[in-house]
Amino acid sequence: MRDLRQVCLLPLLLSGGSLQAQRVETGFLDRTITADGRERRYQIYVPADYSADKAWPVILFLHGAGERGEDGREQTAVGLGPAIRKNPSRFPAIVVFPQARLDTQWVGAEADLALAALVKTLGEYRCDLNRVYLTGLSMGGHGTWHLAYRETKRFAAVAPICGWIKGRPGSPLGAPAVPFDQGHAVPTMALRLAKKPVWIFHGDQDPLVPVEASREAAEALRAIGAPVQYTEYPGVGHNAWDAAYGSDAFVHWLFAQKRP
Repeated sequence: MRDLRQVCLLPLLLSGGSLQAQRVETGFLDRTITADGRERRYQIYVPADYSADKAWPVILFLHGAGERGEDGREQTAVGLGPAIRKNPSRFPAIVVFPQARLDTQWVGAEADLALAALVKTLGEYRCDLNRVYLTGLSMGGHGTWHLAYRETKRFAAVAPICGWIKGRPGSPLGAPAVPFDQGHAVPTMALRLAKKPVWIFHGDQDPLVPVEASREAAEALRAIGAPVQYTEYPGVGHNAWDAAYGSDAFVHWLFAQKRP
């Protein structure tokens, strides 16, 4: 009888072990990826109630110049990361937080890194490929424009915050979001995103990135009938991101967007 009991218990023990293995770690998680021949650190956010029973939306977030580095964590300290920590229930999505190296922008190898981290995450979790969103602030706002131009079909919606499209000669962050050989940058970008839902944010007192950069982009998109929204915060300087990510209207709009 004892041997029989042991045989009967074995499937239960194996089942318990299987269930244990299926548990998914959640919260802000460290990840690494090899890009450009180097191991790079980044983070992802997985909601506490994540389950593979459904497909989840995904957000790719691009940080600003102040969060560049190689620790793999600083990029969650400003912008979308604090908004999620303040109220996780507002962001029922998997979020990818790549980190650009010092003295770089979200173009070239760093843009490739961001996309590689996104693609790796899409393969790691059950994700809704029709609800992949792109957003970023300051240098990351510029990167948002750039990746939206490069990977237009990948994203369901785009939200650049205090970013820019045109090149800025003489600036350490001077790369244009659109290659110089693609004609005038802003109308070229507008034509590329003519059918893409875009919500642009900027403070009208921004001392670092002139508000005219976002005004011009919004006007160019409106001129061709694109589905663009533009929010300009009166009296706000460079930090337009806390208000943007704290906006329930924006969050509801974002998660309502689906790729055709």
